[in-house]
Amino acid sequence: MNTQFNKGVIEMCVLALVSQRDHYGYELVETISKKIEISEGTIYPILRRLTSEKFFETYLKESSEGPPRKYYKMTTLGRQQTETMLSAWKKFSKDVNSIIDPKQDMTGGS
Repeated sequence: MNTQFNKGVIEMCVLALVSQRDHYGYELVETISKKIEISEGTIYPILRRLTSEKFFETYLKESSEGPPRKYYKMTTLGRQQTETMLSAWKKFSKDVNSIIDPKQDMTGGS
């Protein structure tokens, strides 16, 4: 799959997951990699950028399995960005699906 397309989709997945609840980096890797082939090297640059863009705040939380973990928490700005991206994705995927399968579009399937 196209690398840039893949990065955009993964960023959207990261935003969607963190909007549901706080996550630490490796937890995001594990969750996303169950559905999409990714590596840790893909997620951490996205997390750093989303944090620097003020979409996430971070905090440390003690772990029973080693050193404290850095958790990512959604900000108000991040929530707005997530809503915008998911809305655009839903329209985009609906439009693409109507091109790929015109019968679905004619039956009113969403």
